[in-house]
Amino acid sequence: MSIPWQSCAEAFEQILTRHGVTPDACTVEAAWAAFEEFVQVPVEGIAGPEDDGDGFIVEWGVWDWNGDRPALSLGRLLAVDEGADRSDPHGQPEYWKVDLEVFFAEGSPWAGPLADGGGNSGFDFATLGTPRADALAATRRSVEQDPLLGVMWRSAPTGAEVTLDRAG
Repeated sequence: MSIPWQSCAEAFEQILTRHGVTPDACTVEAAWAAFEEFVQVPVEGIAGPEDDGDGFIVEWGVWDWNGDRPALSLGRLLAVDEGADRSDPHGQPEYWKVDLEVFFAEGSPWAGPLADGGGNSGFDFATLGTPRADALAATRRSVEQDPLLGVMWRSAPTGAEVTLDRAG
């Protein structure tokens, strides 16, 4: 079953709810399980693989747009090609990001290093199915093996929020 790109945030929220993730209660483990399921759902109205139409990224840091709270972000980037000028050889799709930000307490012992500079896993545009599952597993191993991120992964979040915003 595929979903229209405009409904991605709602679809992700439904998956999160099935995994026990709510805006005020979650674990990173449950959020990750929901994310793994969500990024395997086919999406309608996006560009093909040749245009990096569908990818994912894991980011971490302290950002001003979320009230300077330490956060782990699980995002899916979609290249929306609806309304694109197909006659323009240099025309670009619009990029939209469906994002789950998982927040942590500001006083966490590892929050200081995040404020000094967060990071990310880099975008991965593996195709749906086994290639994407393999890419997700590799990303998770990388995150868990990092000392700071491993502690963050095992910490109790204070909240979570799903958004769908234009990227870039």
